[in-house]
Amino acid sequence: MKTLDVGGWKMRCVDRGDGLPIVFVHGFPLDHTMWAEQTAALSSRSVRAIAPDLRGFGESAVEGETVTMEQFADDLAAMLDALGVARPIVLCGLSMGGYIALQFWQKYAARLQGLILCDTRAAADAPDVAAGRFQTADRVPREGASLLVETMFPRIFGETTRRRRPELLDAMRRVVAANDPRGVAAALRGMAERPDMSGRLSQIACPTLVLVGQEDISSPPAEMRVMAEAIPGARFVEIPAAGHLAPLENPAAVNAAIADFLAV
Repeated sequence: MKTLDVGGWKMRCVDRGDGLPIVFVHGFPLDHTMWAEQTAALSSRSVRAIAPDLRGFGESAVEGETVTMEQFADDLAAMLDALGVARPIVLCGLSMGGYIALQFWQKYAARLQGLILCDTRAAADAPDVAAGRFQTADRVPREGASLLVETMFPRIFGETTRRRRPELLDAMRRVVAANDPRGVAAALRGMAERPDMSGRLSQIACPTLVLVGQEDISSPPAEMRVMAEAIPGARFVEIPAAGHLAPLENPAAVNAAIADFLAV
């Protein structure tokens, strides 16, 4: 991994391969390791695969009590500058990473060659969901990030994965528990405050791929199909035997969809 100075704080990221730069933005409350199968497979196919730990996650520094999705997007732009990436990128984000990707598109559209939106949504939180995020943000610093496992894992892993791959759930439990509770709380507050982007989707002009696990109950296929239909020319792909973490649960199918989208 590389260590970068991004606006006066330290960001860690994987940077593999040469060619078209693709930035993989992890979901909440994980880190760059969720993209291990994608960075390994695609970096050997004329792709420069970049996967950061967002601020407050993994090995990156904790900065701020609230980190908005726009701030995360600004961090990605600063990361690209620190890496010397001047050409337009493909930005791939899952769940919270998708929220960030939409904010990046809104602010840095000229730096985008394409978008890949995985298991995410464009709508803002409903008031009760936002309130729940704020309440959890208050609890996490006292109780630790592990408290998220009990509430989140039944919703983010598909039934097939829970039944057949318990070792993957165990690995992700360790990732969640290792995150700094302050960073987790800051991201929760930022997600609760994020704007509704549904009305902006029709303005996305770059090629876009929308991926969703067929067993995703957090951002269901029907909802993501509507999202894809709102983006001009977007490609929509359902990933079998996968829930909300499709790139982890069925990496071969996700890698194939991304490679076909990129024509690499």
